[in-house]
Amino acid sequence: MLFVVFNRCFVRGDSNGVLSCLERERLEQELTEARSRGRNLSRLRNLTPFERAALEGRERGAQARLKDHDAEHGCQR
Repeated sequence: MLFVVFNRCFVRGDSNGVLSCLERERLEQELTEARSRGRNLSRLRNLTPFERAALEGRERGAQARLKDHDAEHGCQR
């Protein structure tokens, strides 16, 4: 595996020449986890308004960090 820096992002290259920004991957994973957690908890039981607001805030924060990263580094997929 090859690591390089592209547009101030650490990028991983694979044998096919595909580049992937490690920070963007981490932020995507964070967003996926936030969405999954909210979805799974709401399936298990009714959430309180406070819990729902906290989960929605977590998801909005993850989306904002990903959007900011994309805007700053231009490494969208």
